[in-house]
Amino acid sequence: MDDLLLRGEARAIPRVGELIEGTVISAAKNEVLLDIEGLTIGIVRGKEIYDESGEYSEVNPGDKVSATVLELENENGQMELSFRYAGHQKAWNQLEELRGSQEVTEAKIMDANKGGLMIKVGNVIGFLPVSQLTTEHYPRVDGGDKNKILGILKKYVGQNFRVKVIDLNENEEKLIVSEKAAWEEKQNKSLAKYKLGDVVTGKVTGVVDFGAFIEFDDGLEGLIHISELAWQRIDDPKEVIRVGDTVKAEIISIDDSRVSLSIKKLLMDPWKNIDKKYQVGQKVTGRVLKLNPFGAFVELDQDIHGLIHISELNENRKKKEITEGETYEFYIISIEPKEHRLGLAFEKKVSEKKAKDETPQPEDNQAEPAEKTGAETAAAKEPAKEIETEKTAE
Repeated sequence: MDDLLLRGEARAIPRVGELIEGTVISAAKNEVLLDIEGLTIGIVRGKEIYDESGEYSEVNPGDKVSATVLELENENGQMELSFRYAGHQKAWNQLEELRGSQEVTEAKIMDANKGGLMIKVGNVIGFLPVSQLTTEHYPRVDGGDKNKILGILKKYVGQNFRVKVIDLNENEEKLIVSEKAAWEEKQNKSLAKYKLGDVVTGKVTGVVDFGAFIEFDDGLEGLIHISELAWQRIDDPKEVIRVGDTVKAEIISIDDSRVSLSIKKLLMDPWKNIDKKYQVGQKVTGRVLKLNPFGAFVELDQDIHGLIHISELNENRKKKEITEGETYEFYIISIEPKEHRLGLAFEKKVSEKKAKDETPQPEDNQAEPAEKTGAETAAAKEPAKEIETEKTAE
C-alpha cells in the first residue's frame, strides 16, 4: 500500500466505494484484471463480475470500464474491484436520469400478480401497478373477479411495454413504472390538433360499467360516459354499445390527455318537442324499467323515461303493486323539458281534478273573458261554497 501511495502521490487515491475507470488487461470467465490508469492493478473476480446494468457481460482487453473499489489492496497487493456494485450504481443512476427527464423507456414483463406486473428495466426488477396500465391493457372484468384479472395480466408476460419511471428508491430497491404516463405523452401531442366540438369516428375498444372507451385517429382514446351514450336513462352500457362497434362522437372535454366524448350530442334531443307527445294530466302506458329506493323508472317510449316517486307508490301500495318489466297505466303529473324530467302517478292529482271541476263556468249568454284578472283567478281556485257565500253577501 505504501508503494501505491508513493506511485500515486501526484494523483488522488481512490476510496472504498468509489467508482473508478480502468483498462482491461485480461478477461477470463471468473477473473478480470484492470490497469487503473498506471496507478495499480485491479482485479474483479467471482460474483463481483456480474452487474445489473449488463454493460460488463462481455469485456475484452483494451476496453475502458468502470468498477467500484472494494479494497485498496488485497493479499496480492492488487486493488479489489467489483463490476456488480459498479453496475448497480450505473443502473440506478440511469433510472434516476429517466425519472428526472421523464423519458419513455422499454420495460419487459417478467411476471404478474393480482396487483400488477413485475417488470425489468435494464437488469433492475420493478413493478407496474394495474392502475398504471393504459386502457388497452387494463383488465376490464365484470365484478372485479381477481382470478380473471390475474388471467388477463398473465397474458402480457414476455411482452415489452413502453413506460415512464414514476417512483424510485435505490436503498429500498424500489422501482415503480407507469405505462399510462408514457401513453399520455403521446396522447397529448396527437390531441393538439383537436378542439371542443370536433366530431370523430372511432372503434369501441372496451365497455365498462361507467361507459365505453373509443379509439380514434391511430391510437388516441376517449371515454364516452354512460350519461353521454343516449338521451334516455341507461343502466348498462352494453345495452346500447359493444366492443368493435364503429361510432361517431363529439369531443366535449379535453383535460390534459383525457378526452371525453358524447354520442347523444349528435342526436336530436327528444325532450325539445315533448309537448307534442305528452301533456300534464295525460293518461299513458309505460313499462317499469327499474325500482329504486326513491321510486321507479318508467319507459314511456324509446326516448322518454319518467319517474313515479316513492311517495306515489306508497300512497297506492294497497291498491297496486308494481314489478320491474311489467306495463301499467299512469298519469303525467309534471314535465320539465330542460331538466329531462317527467313525473308520473297512478291517479290524477286531486288538486288538478278540483281545479278543473270547481272553476266557475261562464253563463250561456256571456262570452268568457280573454284573460282573467288576478282576483278572478284567485276566486276560481276557491271552493264552490265560499264563492256562493261571497255572491250572497253582495
